Amino acid sequence: MHEWLARRLSLRLRVFLFFALVALGGLAAVVVGLWAGYRRVPEAGLESGFVFAGLIACAGILALVVWVWFLFDENVAKAIQKLAGGLRARAHADIAEDLDHQPARYLGDLAPAAQAISGSLAATKNALAEAVERETTRLAVENARLQALLGDVPAGVLLCTSDHQIVFYNGNAQAVLSGEVSAGLDRSLLDYLSPGPIRRAYERLNASEDPDAASDLLCAGMQSGEVLAGRMRLVHLPQRSAGDPGYVLTLRDVTTDLALHSGREELLEEVFDRVRRPAANLQTVLDADAEATGNGRAALLGEVGALTHAITDLSKRYDAARGGWWPMEEIRSSELVDSVVALCAREGITLIADAERLMLRCDAFQLVALLTHLVERLANVIRAKAISLRIAEEEDGGALITIGWFGNVLQVGLLEGWLDVPLEVGLANVTGRSVLATHATEAWPELGAAQRALLRIPLPRIAPPIETSQARARRAAIYDFDLMNRAPTGALAETPLRELTCVVFDTETTGLLPSSGDEIVQIAALRLIGGKRIPGETFESLVNPGRPIPASATEVHHVTDAMVADAPTIADVGRRFHAFAHDAVLVAHNAPFDLEFLRRHETDIGKCFDHPVLDTVLLSAVVFGQSETHTLDALTERLGIVIPPEARHTAMGDTIATAAALEMMIPMLEGQGLRTFGEVIAAVRRHSRLLKDANSPDALER
Repeated sequence: MHEWLARRLSLRLRVFLFFALVALGGLAAVVVGLWAGYRRVPEAGLESGFVFAGLIACAGILALVVWVWFLFDENVAKAIQKLAGGLRARAHADIAEDLDHQPARYLGDLAPAAQAISGSLAATKNALAEAVERETTRLAVENARLQALLGDVPAGVLLCTSDHQIVFYNGNAQAVLSGEVSAGLDRSLLDYLSPGPIRRAYERLNASEDPDAASDLLCAGMQSGEVLAGRMRLVHLPQRSAGDPGYVLTLRDVTTDLALHSGREELLEEVFDRVRRPAANLQTVLDADAEATGNGRAALLGEVGALTHAITDLSKRYDAARGGWWPMEEIRSSELVDSVVALCAREGITLIADAERLMLRCDAFQLVALLTHLVERLANVIRAKAISLRIAEEEDGGALITIGWFGNVLQVGLLEGWLDVPLEVGLANVTGRSVLATHATEAWPELGAAQRALLRIPLPRIAPPIETSQARARRAAIYDFDLMNRAPTGALAETPLRELTCVVFDTETTGLLPSSGDEIVQIAALRLIGGKRIPGETFESLVNPGRPIPASATEVHHVTDAMVADAPTIADVGRRFHAFAHDAVLVAHNAPFDLEFLRRHETDIGKCFDHPVLDTVLLSAVVFGQSETHTLDALTERLGIVIPPEARHTAMGDTIATAAALEMMIPMLEGQGLRTFGEVIAAVRRHSRLLKDANSPDALER
């Protein structure tokens, strides 16, 4: 009936009839009160009758007002609030779903008009997005290529602001700046490297009049202790505010190089020391003409023997260490095999090749020449048939190169002759034997199965396993050049939302009562800068809770006792998470719950979790109104965020969903005029009845 009337009557007429009904109801309450009072006059007197009439009239009017308030709250106030939240979401967030106008069905043409506006806005956005996409596709492809190229530059490359905040880094820079926390955007470079050399190099360049000047420096990693060689050059980029220029810094880990150089110098010093003494003694014996006497001859032979022993020993040590001194590169075993196959094919030799998925650390140019040389000799000298080449991983972590063929086993003397022949790789003294010595290995023939003859060459040094696709993705360059233009804002309260560095996190626990002994079993986090998620800057760890995980909890987050049996404790994980969240605003859905678990262990962790906090529950109340449901499921559904079922109630899955919700709500908050952290905190504190704000009272004064 109500919906039929809503369709048949205009909104103005319905409002008029509603207030007419209120007036009639008020008059009816007065009339009923007077009638009831009049009935009491004969029994209780005139005064009592009037009092009774007034009470009945007031009760009736009060009941009418409460009923009117309830109808207005349900069908007008809440409806307008939901409609405004839906419009704001579609105005500031990329939500393609149609606006639900059912809650505002009693507001006349307002709901259909709002739906038409949102539809028109969506169509305009789609058209604009298509136009922008057409114009930016080429730039996006070029940007991806640039990131990939910079990600694979052998040296670590960083771009920093004048106050040493990281604006750009490639994958190798992240590897070089290793430690408790990897390099990240908007982090201080001085947290990773010894500040003195960095500051002095920057001061030298800033004082120089040559804009193309560069400064070499040597510094140490603050956390890893590695020695790094670097080169700094100033970069004069256009900036919004005048100030000192930023700089590009290239870094290379020279710890191993210095160690090898030191070892080579020690060996060289020992060579001179052990050879000098016998040589001097020999010279003394010869100068004294004492070699003709018995004692002189014995002394001469003794010194010659000592000299021979020293030279032999030092030669062996030199050969053993030579592989470490020689410059090596990393190459995939499949690429090395393909090169040998191609060179053999040019000589008319068919080679059957196979290689396990390995990264070899070797001089690929020399090794390919040696293997090609051996295959050619096998085919042309001993007429080997069905020659094959295989590279496989050994149990000791090395790799084994095997050349096989049908035919006679290769004679050792013949192999020794082949190894003494120059390989014709541009240097006459590069032979098979020198290549084997460079790689600290040897070659030997043996008889294999099924009448196959074999030639084995082990490689003791291989690189770490080839990365997975996820690991390779992290090698791409990461940057946010807007950080170069960001002016200092001073107090946190004055910092715009889009300039906050946020760490969104979530925990999974053994239960819901930390005061009763429940503990964290998993923590996950990711970083947002400028309202955008930073690829690769994530944190995730299981935690050993020190107590059994109830089956009811495992059903929710799927973390079992077996999974956390060897996991670190909250003291270790909490310390690493605190470092990951250094100088950032913590963001969580129902933050007081997660922070209570962490703050209980601050003594064990050795850190205080006094970070500024944003709670997406309270942000949702600010954007959509307190009367809405503010669970993570409800919030993501309103914003059109899809959480895969397998990721729901996992620490990282909920973290990603919370981060996506925050990204979408930032422009919606700005649309309400809430642009700074202080303005947002002041707004969320008005919803303290829903949830307590996790910030300390002086949070806005930082």
